[in-house]
Amino acid sequence: MAEYFVGNKEYFPGIGKIKYEGPKSDNPLAFKYYDPDKKVGGKTMKEHLRFAVAYWHSFCGDGTDMFGAGTQKQPWKQDAKDPMEGAEHKLDAAFEFITKLGAEFYCFHDRDIAPEGATPAESEKNLMTIVAKAKERQKATGVKLLWGTANLFSNPRFMNGAATNPDFAVVSHAAAQVKAAIDATIELGGQGYTFWGGREGYMSLLNTDLKREKEHLGRFLVMARDYARSRGFTGVFYIEPKPMEPSKHQYDFDVETVAGFLKQFGLEKDFRMNIEANHAELAGHDFHHELETAAALGLFGSVDANRGDPRNGWDTDQFPMSYYETSLAMLTILKIGGFTTGGLNFDAHIRRNSVDPSDLFEAHIGGMDAFAVGLEVAHRIIQDGKYAAFVKQRYASFDAGDGARFEKGQMKFEELAGLAKEYGSVGFTSGKQERLENLLNQYLLGL
Repeated sequence: MAEYFVGNKEYFPGIGKIKYEGPKSDNPLAFKYYDPDKKVGGKTMKEHLRFAVAYWHSFCGDGTDMFGAGTQKQPWKQDAKDPMEGAEHKLDAAFEFITKLGAEFYCFHDRDIAPEGATPAESEKNLMTIVAKAKERQKATGVKLLWGTANLFSNPRFMNGAATNPDFAVVSHAAAQVKAAIDATIELGGQGYTFWGGREGYMSLLNTDLKREKEHLGRFLVMARDYARSRGFTGVFYIEPKPMEPSKHQYDFDVETVAGFLKQFGLEKDFRMNIEANHAELAGHDFHHELETAAALGLFGSVDANRGDPRNGWDTDQFPMSYYETSLAMLTILKIGGFTTGGLNFDAHIRRNSVDPSDLFEAHIGGMDAFAVGLEVAHRIIQDGKYAAFVKQRYASFDAGDGARFEKGQMKFEELAGLAKEYGSVGFTSGKQERLENLLNQYLLGL
């Protein structure tokens, strides 16, 4: 097998396989901390981190924003005779990039890899034609599909939602798209299938039957799950929480909201969370909080690895660069045994004024290095055991005696209330937040 994939044309000439060169390297096209074969706690970094490249940002985005046209050249578009040929060229560019980077997985929306047709049947035909070509490239390179999904937000027909649209005809179009995307994911051996409700919400409650829309969404997901299982799909379904944008309010607001929704419709055994850092920020939460909440509920699945800008109130989808944030993220993930499904998908795009082909590599390299650092810091924290010991001691009153009986449900409320007389005045025990924050900085610095 070649060191990296190149189709009929090399789209990133002059850039070879990205290697690990260590923290003293001055080479911008080399890993400083991510050494894929390095063992951390019995598994390699590659096995722990399960990096994926987001097809939409990396190969569909061209720097266009609401104020201006695209700034980034996409050479795979330049010599295509028609959209389908362009889709195959883009596929070659994607697999060249992914294999040069050394990522193990990729993720896509249906409309990322194949153009929409004039009818649902034509759209499905286009998709499965490109899927067959993607399958060939997966076999040639060993790159795998982490998860697939359907774009139920770009087409104008979805302006009022997809599964929650007040027009039943639109709901049927959404189902046709999801059915085809599920079939594509199965054909490519995808390990998961993701739902993101970009327009599953409302712009105004004055024209919205909120109860009915949420029930329609629940029914839609139950039907999609049952269809996928009937087709032999054994992977995990993900919901990706986000509070708003493009809708004023999305029904998948945050992890707690989605957890309640899944339980309401009996989906909690099949679905997990795909948690995005930038979406957590938009919901008013820390990335660490959303990960911890999903872990506590037994619903953690996968991660869209990016970051937002705290000064901008929208989804900036920047590459993750904070070692502090990645260390806390990996601490949560390692505490629950690491990824059993999913991985770290770089749902991030280079900035509009980053116009060199190498910029896309450098952005991914930085993100992969950041999570490699986070992995090692989190592993040291767990091995050292100081945080775990402190937390255990803080809750020690529930480990024996009346506290243990309370936790086990062996106490009536009046008995619990009566114990206050026995305990009398209660002292104050420090939470030691500042000490623990200082300790985290020590781990980050490797001290």
